[in-house]
Amino acid sequence: MNYLRTAMLLAGLTALFMGVGYLIGGASGAVIALVIAAATNLFTYWNSDRMVLSMYGAHEVDRSTAPELVGLVAELAGRAGLPMPRVFLMDEMQPNAFATGRNPENAAVAVTTGLMNQLSREELAGVIAHELAHIKNHDTLLMTITATIAGAISMLAQFGMFFGGNRDNNNGPGIVGSILMMILAPLGAMLVQMAISRTREYAADNLGARIAGQPMWLASALVKIEGAAHQVPNYEAERNPATAHMFIINPLSGHGVDNLFATHPSTQNRIAALRELAAELGTQVAPSVGANENYPPRGPWGRSSSRGSSRGPSRGPWG
Repeated sequence: MNYLRTAMLLAGLTALFMGVGYLIGGASGAVIALVIAAATNLFTYWNSDRMVLSMYGAHEVDRSTAPELVGLVAELAGRAGLPMPRVFLMDEMQPNAFATGRNPENAAVAVTTGLMNQLSREELAGVIAHELAHIKNHDTLLMTITATIAGAISMLAQFGMFFGGNRDNNNGPGIVGSILMMILAPLGAMLVQMAISRTREYAADNLGARIAGQPMWLASALVKIEGAAHQVPNYEAERNPATAHMFIINPLSGHGVDNLFATHPSTQNRIAALRELAAELGTQVAPSVGANENYPPRGPWGRSSSRGSSRGPSRGPWG
């Protein structure tokens, strides 16, 4: 259902984009709009990851510079059936994280120093698993495309304001229509983009919890990150609000309930969904998730989660 909703929203965003092009230049305007979108998406497909990582001053780490973090990412990526992504660290006090990259083979996971300092290892595992779920679901590319199309709609709407719509016939929007288009088209694109973002966050929470093996690890992390987002400003995110949807929690502000202008679902709703998943899985200890062979019945630390097994009592990630 999440995928169907995402496809419908993306189709609506594309239709809005071509509709704006049609109002500006008729049928040829719609085609030109489509070409512009394709060219812009082609550029962001190859460069978006480097652009956003550079924007936040993220530096790459490896097993020699951040052995615990890189080792944790490698273990969880193995459980998810993903290639090892590149790992980046941002010198930022606000605890947060995001994933980027055009596909799983060229993906990156970036976390802040605040996240490393304020979360337990279990909670960190939940966050990283969530970001790996975005990579596995190809959300990093999807959100890049939606952000690009939304930006192009805003650009076209402003362009249409100067030209007064389609001049090939008498059916153009005129001055009043052009003003409305300039205001409503970007607003509609923003709403669709945010709706897609919220849908993908729920899907990543669910899959990420299954990858980590314990939904409440992520739930606990979300509570801490949400609380810190209200108190610790992320100045780089404030300067680049268009990237807010990439983070696991909105780095700009928090909201108590879902609404049209939220880039993320409410944290309370996400935690409720994770509690339902934990009840479905039937245990508060790192559980087996059933028949899916991608997620074996063990925690991400390599030990069986069953107490009293031949391998001894279960252990947490701290060993």
